[in-house]
Parts: sequence; structure tokens; C-alpha cells
Amino acid sequence: MNERLHHVLAQRGVSLESLAEACAVDPKTVSRWLGGRVPHPRHRFRAAQHLRVEETFLWPTPQPQPGQRGVGTEIIGTYQNRASVPREMWLTLLQEAQDQIDVLVFSGTFFVQSNPQVAKMLAERADNGVRVRLCFGHPDGQAVAIRGREEGIGETLAAKIRASLTYYRPLLTVPGCEVRLHDTTLYSSLFRYDENLLINPHVWGQPASANPLLHLKRLNATGWFDNYAQSFEAVWARACPWTPDREGTATHGQD
Repeated sequence: MNERLHHVLAQRGVSLESLAEACAVDPKTVSRWLGGRVPHPRHRFRAAQHLRVEETFLWPTPQPQPGQRGVGTEIIGTYQNRASVPREMWLTLLQEAQDQIDVLVFSGTFFVQSNPQVAKMLAERADNGVRVRLCFGHPDGQAVAIRGREEGIGETLAAKIRASLTYYRPLLTVPGCEVRLHDTTLYSSLFRYDENLLINPHVWGQPASANPLLHLKRLNATGWFDNYAQSFEAVWARACPWTPDREGTATHGQD
């Protein structure tokens, strides 16, 4: 069953018949898509366009056959910038996570701005046995100060981190959730949901939202996925637990 197609249809309020009409197919054909059948390329394109989502979100690239090699096969989606990633994809990946959710960012303000209920949703996933690890830049650290100067926003980055963190305060008492602060130069922001990894490379002097994003699906232990996952583990191991009272975190959140 294509859960993502079901979810997007419900969220958009689009009926099975309406999608069938937009794709010029019989409603029974759309029923087969909902059941897991992959449409022809022209129908995938029309359906994604009609539903205003990325085609690869609804129908990820099939896994390679035995004997095919190459780390590039882990890439199932690319986006010109992070802002172009469909909001539905962030929500669905979070809601579908069964084992772990790892986030490595400087401020990650968009994470809350695009989904005000993200802390509640993370707590719910933790209650269902998912390990949640969030790692933000230390607002008083050298790495944040340098990044702020490079982007031309100075101390604003540190302020954004403090504002962003206020939303995650409730997670500190939730079993299975951890929030840490790092003082590491980040070359990419990372968002892991089980075997899915979203990589947002950092371009010097530009905010992360303006930079490309890669969507990887783990295939084996020798690909790009595990290299990035190991980098998360290295930063996480050196990061310190977030203690709000010591960090002077803002009490009212973001504007």
C-alpha cells in the first residue's frame, strides 16, 4: 500500500476520482496505485503535479537489482534548495519513523516554523519507542560565532538558536529524547529518519535554506548514508547535554 499517496490525497482533500481525471485514467487504476502499483512515468508526473508534491516523494526510485553497485544509487531525490522540499515529506518521514530520528543543525528554526507541533510529534514518536536525538549549535560556541560572521548576520545566529531551543524544552523530560549542543564546524545539516537521510550541504556565506538538499535511502554499510551517519555520531559524542537554565535560553520563543 502506498501510504504516502493516501496521506497526500487526504491532506489535499483530493478524491480518487479527481486524481484519476487529472491523470486521464480510470479510477480503478488509481486504486491500484494506492495499493502499491507504480504508475507509468507520464502518470507519475501528472499525479505529482496535480497534488503539488515531488514525484520521488510519492514513488521513490526502486532499489537496485543484485549486482548493481555505486553509492550514487542511494540518492532518491534532490532539491534545488531546502525551502523547495515539500512540507508533507518532512511530516511523513517523521510520522513514519519507527527506530530513530537524528537531527544535526545550527539553529533549525525552520523545523518549528514549518511545523509548530514538531516537539509534540517527536514526543509521540519517542513514546512509541523511537530514539530521538537533536543536536543544535552551542549559542556561545566559537563555531556559531564564525558561522554568524560568514553569513553576515553576526550574533543573530546565536539568538536564533536560543529561540529555537525554547520549543524543545518539553522534550527534556521525555524518555527516549535527548537534546545536545555542539561546537563543531558543520559542513551539512543532517536529518535522519530510520533509513532515510536528508542532507543539506552548507555553502560559505549562504543560509542553509538557500542550499541544495539530497535525499538518501540506505542500501548498505559502504555508501554515502553511513558516512554521513557516522559523522553525526562523531559530533553527537562530543556534544554536551542542553541545560536551559545555564544557556540563558529565551523564554518566549521566536517571533
